[in-house]
Amino acid sequence: MAAARALPARTPVFAISGLQGSGKSTLAAQIGARAEAGGLRVAVLSLDDLYLTRDQRRQLAHDVHPLLATRGPPGTHDVALGCRVLDALKAGNDIAVPRFDKLADDRAEDACTRVWGRVDLVLFEGWCVGAVPEDDAALATPINALERDEDADGRWRRYCNEALRRDYPALWSRLDALWFLQPPGFDIVRTWRWQQEQAMVARDPARRGMDLAQLDRFIQHYERTSRHLLATLPGTADRVIRLDEARRPVAK
Repeated sequence: MAAARALPARTPVFAISGLQGSGKSTLAAQIGARAEAGGLRVAVLSLDDLYLTRDQRRQLAHDVHPLLATRGPPGTHDVALGCRVLDALKAGNDIAVPRFDKLADDRAEDACTRVWGRVDLVLFEGWCVGAVPEDDAALATPINALERDEDADGRWRRYCNEALRRDYPALWSRLDALWFLQPPGFDIVRTWRWQQEQAMVARDPARRGMDLAQLDRFIQHYERTSRHLLATLPGTADRVIRLDEARRPVAK
C-alpha cells in the first residue's frame, strides 16, 4: 500500500499483472481495503471487465477468425473503453466502471460501478497487463494443439499479436506503476484457474461453469501470451513478486 501512495501522480494508476488464478484480484482488494481504512477513496478496474461483449466477439469470429469468439486473448478487449475509464478516473470525472460476468460470458450492462468525483488511487489488475507483442517469426510454430488444429495458418495468433502491437500500448501508457505476480511456471495455471472456476460456481450454484475439458481448451487460448509474459515482464515490471504453487510469496 505504501508503494501505491508514494506514486507522484495526483490519482495514480497502480497495476497488478499475473497469469490466470495468481491472486491479482485478491491482492487488489487487500490493497484497496487498506487504502480505504487509511481514509483514501479507491477505484478498482479489472482488465477482464473490458472484454468485448459476446455479440462483438461473435462478429469478430465471423469477420476474422472463429477463435475470437472466446474472451481472453489480446484483441478481445475494448481497449478504447479502458483508456476512457482510466482517463476519467485520473481526471476526477464521474464514470461508470464496467463489469464483466464470466459465467454469462458477457458484459454486465446493469452491474457497472458508478464512481462519483475524484478518487485517490486506481487499482488496475489483469492477466496480461503490460504484455508486449512477440516477434513475427515466433508465430510460425504452433505452441499447442489449439493453434495446431484450429489456427493452422496462424491467422488468429497474428491478429492477437498485432492487437498487442497496435492497441494495447495506449492502455499501458496510463499506468503509473506495475507489479507482476510471477508463478513458478505456466503449468500451474490449470490448477489455479480450476480453483477459480469452482469458486465462481460455488458463489452462484444455479449457474454452470466449465468442466475440466472445457477449461483445458480455454487455457490454450492464453498460453502463447502467458509464456511470453513469463519471459518478458520480469524485466519490465516495477516489482516482481515470485509465487510458489500455493500462491505464497517466495524469497528471491
